[in-house]
Amino acid sequence: MTTEMQEIAITEEKPLLPGQPDPAKDAEAAARILLDQGQEHSIETPHGLLHVTLHGTSNTRRPAILTFHDVGLDSKSCFSPLFTFEEMQEIVKNFTLVHIDAPGQEEGAASYPMGYQYPSMEQIAEMIPAVLTYFNFRSVIGVGVGAGAYILSRFTMAHPDSVEGLVLVNIDPQARGWMDWAAQKDLNLSHFAIEEMSANADLVKSHRDRISKAPNLINIELFWRGYNSRRDLILDRTSNFKCPVMLVVGDQAPYEEAAVECNSKLDPTTTSFLKMADAGGLPQLTQPSKLTEAFKYFIQGMGYMASSVMTRLSRSRTTSLSSSYSMEGERERSRTLSQSSQGGQMPPSPSHTMEVSC
Repeated sequence: MTTEMQEIAITEEKPLLPGQPDPAKDAEAAARILLDQGQEHSIETPHGLLHVTLHGTSNTRRPAILTFHDVGLDSKSCFSPLFTFEEMQEIVKNFTLVHIDAPGQEEGAASYPMGYQYPSMEQIAEMIPAVLTYFNFRSVIGVGVGAGAYILSRFTMAHPDSVEGLVLVNIDPQARGWMDWAAQKDLNLSHFAIEEMSANADLVKSHRDRISKAPNLINIELFWRGYNSRRDLILDRTSNFKCPVMLVVGDQAPYEEAAVECNSKLDPTTTSFLKMADAGGLPQLTQPSKLTEAFKYFIQGMGYMASSVMTRLSRSRTTSLSSSYSMEGERERSRTLSQSSQGGQMPPSPSHTMEVSC
């Protein structure tokens, strides 16, 4: 009599003892951390290396959201509070984010040697196409603050087919001439209006400390000098931006007049103007909720995230949007739209210039 031995596969119902790590969960957590921290890249361009941080994947049919920071900041200090804001996550999970640091401005950058020829604002704008090529981006939605808004404007004018939308915070299209560096650094590079120095004392102090203690202070100075040596943006309603544009400025910001002037020179059928109440020179830091909501409306107007829930404006019974339409020959006509939570009424279409105080 022959006895055959058979292999019996026994599946353990609880393969892990209490307290043991789960490899799958650990891998998922590691991937989440990597996504949150971003993937850092050094990209070769015609005018030197650019430090770029990618959040998400470059394989997407939607345009990437590409940011460019202001002088005295880097991509983290300029945009992290906005893009880590809770209500912004609905956007973040649907788009790839790519943050560009101006040459030598990233955290930990080595100081440039004396006599280093820093690229001009125009040359920095010419570095951006290399970023799109590197990640194989077909198009982007640009978000720029201050100097970054100027640089992205230059890039958009030169490469209109690469930009689907443009958000310009504190844009100043006019060269204001040389400003003395030593006199300006105590004022945080004019980021803050006098009125908000006391209202946002902690933010002002943090910003001042960051600049004064920066190990690469010479790099910040070179970027600042380059920005103050910029050429005027020649704006014309018929030949500037071929994409929707949203101009953003705080009602206490030192850039308010410049932003209003810029708005008057852009095509009113594709430009919206957002003037934020109780916001100073860095509205993306002090008013992330308002800017997030406006950004959602902006990308909805471009045909993305149509089902997005407007978490603040659409539910508010008291919010009013004071809108001034800048139609040809009809700039003086204005009206106020009030929203209710029942109707969920949307603001006017971005086909008109809209000045909003919210």
